[in-house]
Amino acid sequence: MINLHRFDLLTLRLYIVVVDAGSLTAGSRALGLSLAAASKRVAELEQHCGVHLLVRSKRGVVPTPAGQSLYHHAVDVVARLEQLALAIDDFRGGATGQLRLWANASAFAGFLPQLLADYAAAHPGVSVDLEDALSEDAARAVLSGAAELAIVGENTALEGLHAEVCDVDELVLVVPRGHALDGPDHAPVPFAAALEHDLVSLARSTSLMRRIAAEAEAANRPVKVRIQVRSFDAMCHMVSVGLGVAILPRAASLPHVVTRALRLRPLSGIDTRRRLLLAMRSPAALSGPAQALVDMVQARAAAMDFNRPAR
Repeated sequence: MINLHRFDLLTLRLYIVVVDAGSLTAGSRALGLSLAAASKRVAELEQHCGVHLLVRSKRGVVPTPAGQSLYHHAVDVVARLEQLALAIDDFRGGATGQLRLWANASAFAGFLPQLLADYAAAHPGVSVDLEDALSEDAARAVLSGAAELAIVGENTALEGLHAEVCDVDELVLVVPRGHALDGPDHAPVPFAAALEHDLVSLARSTSLMRRIAAEAEAANRPVKVRIQVRSFDAMCHMVSVGLGVAILPRAASLPHVVTRALRLRPLSGIDTRRRLLLAMRSPAALSGPAQALVDMVQARAAAMDFNRPAR
């Protein structure tokens, strides 16, 4: 049996950095250790575990299967300890609790800022640890314990997490004024017609882009991505200068309609509802601050009737 008392935080942090960098030299430099001291710590870690953790070569180091397993657990342990330290610091500063929330770009561009403003007004003593992340990363943060709650796209793999609808928006086509697809705001554009034009998009790994790609595949149409950017604001800017059209949640598009001379057109031929989910490990195990946010989300969902059938 491995003696747990022989694991120390500095060595685990060093091991994580070494694996990430693929180099003992880079790992030692990042933590301000000499190469000899870093090598000694890693060797002692391998000796304590009783297995080889790294394969060393002239190109650097890569983890063995055992080393990869240790790496994933070490990331979880270090993340939880860092969250513990942040939580205690918050309490020392006068906080009455901590909310740890990760959310995707759609949430930040839509309903989340106002929700958090309402939450802060109702719970002024709670410190909010908020992270902007891809949906998959946000879900993994909940699984690892780095976050207690995550807001993600509905097409995100949740691996057994409990989830419920926290927002529903409409996907719309964003075009510059005077574009071939410009027209009356109430007249829908067929999804297939939109795909005939170059698209400005987020990265293909985002939940929104995966949704668009899946709809295109179902329609047996290619997606012609001309340029990928990292924010909704950048997408609207690219559309406004004529680099393509975009498919975005309406809430994320509205702030840019006037400032960038854009037109929002409804889409037909696909289900345009864009659902966001609030994910958590177990509703029964939530902290007080997290439960308070869940209660607010549930009240909002009930008031807006998110579960009503599509028209």
